[in-house]
Amino acid sequence: MGSSPGTSRSKRAHFLRAALPCFALTVLGSAPVAAQSLTPDLFSPNRGGFASPDTLPTRRTAGVPQAPSDALPALPDPNSDFRKRQQAPARPWQNPTNQNATSQVPTYGLPAANGASSSGYDSLNRKRQQPKFYPGQPKPKRPAGPGSRAPTTTPPPSTLGPPKIAPPPSASANKAPVPAAMAGTVPGQPLRRRLKADDDAFGAVGDYAGSFLIKGGLELSTGYDTNPARLNKPVGSPAYVVAPDLLVASDWERHALVADLRGSFSGYTNNMPATIDGFASPSPVEVDRPDFNGHVDGRLDVNRDLKLTTQLRLRLATDNPGRPNVQAGLQKYPVYAAYGTTVGFDQSFNRFQIAAGATVDRTAYTNSKLTDGATFSNDDRDFNQYGGVGRFSYDLKPGLKPFVEIQGDTRVHDRAADRNGYFRDSDGGYAKVGTSFEFSRILTGEVSVGYSARNYVDPRLSQLAGFLTSGSLIWNASGLTTVKFATDTQIAETTVPGSSGVLVHTYAAEVDHDFRRWLTAVGKFTYGTYDYQGQNRNDKTYSFESNLIYKLNRNIWIKGTLRHDILDSNQPGSSSQATVVMVGVRLQN
Repeated sequence: MGSSPGTSRSKRAHFLRAALPCFALTVLGSAPVAAQSLTPDLFSPNRGGFASPDTLPTRRTAGVPQAPSDALPALPDPNSDFRKRQQAPARPWQNPTNQNATSQVPTYGLPAANGASSSGYDSLNRKRQQPKFYPGQPKPKRPAGPGSRAPTTTPPPSTLGPPKIAPPPSASANKAPVPAAMAGTVPGQPLRRRLKADDDAFGAVGDYAGSFLIKGGLELSTGYDTNPARLNKPVGSPAYVVAPDLLVASDWERHALVADLRGSFSGYTNNMPATIDGFASPSPVEVDRPDFNGHVDGRLDVNRDLKLTTQLRLRLATDNPGRPNVQAGLQKYPVYAAYGTTVGFDQSFNRFQIAAGATVDRTAYTNSKLTDGATFSNDDRDFNQYGGVGRFSYDLKPGLKPFVEIQGDTRVHDRAADRNGYFRDSDGGYAKVGTSFEFSRILTGEVSVGYSARNYVDPRLSQLAGFLTSGSLIWNASGLTTVKFATDTQIAETTVPGSSGVLVHTYAAEVDHDFRRWLTAVGKFTYGTYDYQGQNRNDKTYSFESNLIYKLNRNIWIKGTLRHDILDSNQPGSSSQATVVMVGVRLQN
């Protein structure tokens, strides 16, 4: 198909427009035409290889720094320091004093194993870069070997997130230096067993003798007692008390041995009258009284479920002032000693537990010294007691352990008949049921109720029986206040003619409050009943006591005591009251 006439004419017009300028330039050009010759510069790879450097149109003029060479940049050395290669090239305007300074072409790209840092794979097997620290920055130490903990470094505080609360001043305050072995910072040292929290900041620390912890104390007090003999007509006297105590406890993983020894001696500077209204006084002339209570407990762990237990005990004391057991016309109180032992076992069967033991005890009195210089034997009050006790308990749930306890004994006197002709050998015991509990460490203790009875050989002495209550309760009302409750029931011997014995119930409540850790107030209330069965005599005792303790440090305490005692008896002339004020110091370690 042929083109149209209009299209042919348009193509010829475009060709003429392009050919006319080329022809004009050919006519006007006067230089001769020559072919390009082959020179070595044609094979030069440098810029300007086809022309002389002086005739280059892009040559640099005077006043502009010249490059040392127009050659292509060399490849970077892989063994050179990359950080130096990454530095920015010098600029002429950054060094005005050096007019010949030249700028270098920056090198781009990363060398091999650049991100390996101090760990990772490097194919060139080059030396690892060591970390650099700022001046004064702590440098971590390498672990000493297996078993040691790697040191931890504190990261720098971050500027992101909520502001951190500064620690209290007590946490950042200057403290006494601690040996490295005790702080557990010695490299390679095994983990140290964490000590238990010390609840009493001013309590005795004690000393270690081998694997035994020994704590000792001595309390010295002086004051005034308005009625030390607890007479119906009070006779007062200045008083002093010396009370030592000693606690020794083993620190063994298995087995245990604990000795708790506490004693006191109450002395009075004044003597009591020998006669009252022409009759012999029911109180001794010298009313000084010793008191000691100590026991040593041992436990032998045969295996996880079987333990052998034993106890040695000793009690040195006198009859309580104002009691009918005290003879009339005494020069001083006779002292009695009650000592014995218990040997038993403790066996666990999963949650069920059985504890049983055999008991042997003896009570012996010294002879009474009368005001006329004569002595009176108290052999009829000496007796031996043989018995046994068993407890069956079950862990019902954590913190709650109900139990049943049964006890029986036989008392045999050295003399068959006492000073009044009564045969006081007897058999007795008790049975009680209760539970021990612990609720979140706020309420802990043990309570039980039961029944106690004792039958005598002499038919003239009726059965001694009564309701039994026993237990102790500790209530941590707050971090500063502790409340304690205690109750106990005992069957005691008596010398009152026609009376089987004394059923003693005691109830006590105590409140301890810390105004400060070094200032403690203690309030006590004690209520007791003494039922002399067969004689229709009932005595009630009330005691109100308050103590204020100022703790200078762990070794020295200052203590003040105010106590008021009341004896209310249904027998005429047997009631009494007394007030005691004492101030003293306690030394402990």
